[in-house]
Amino acid sequence: QCHKYPCQKQTSPNQKSLQANKYTESRCGDVIRAMHMCCEHAGENSVCCSGFLREQKSEPKSPAAS
Repeated sequence: QCHKYPCQKQTSPNQKSLQANKYTESRCGDVIRAMHMCCEHAGENSVCCSGFLREQKSEPKSPAAS
């Protein structure tokens, strides 16, 4: 059976880790990676991923060496 909210299982640990680590994403690598992998698979089919996907797309890229 397809879950109504794909990636919801990854949302709670992601939020808990961010809160526990004062929103320092580098300290939550494993849970953020799990959420990212789930959202890549579920895409726009998951309400849980809507903001996460937008956030991933809008992250600044490393400046190219000039």
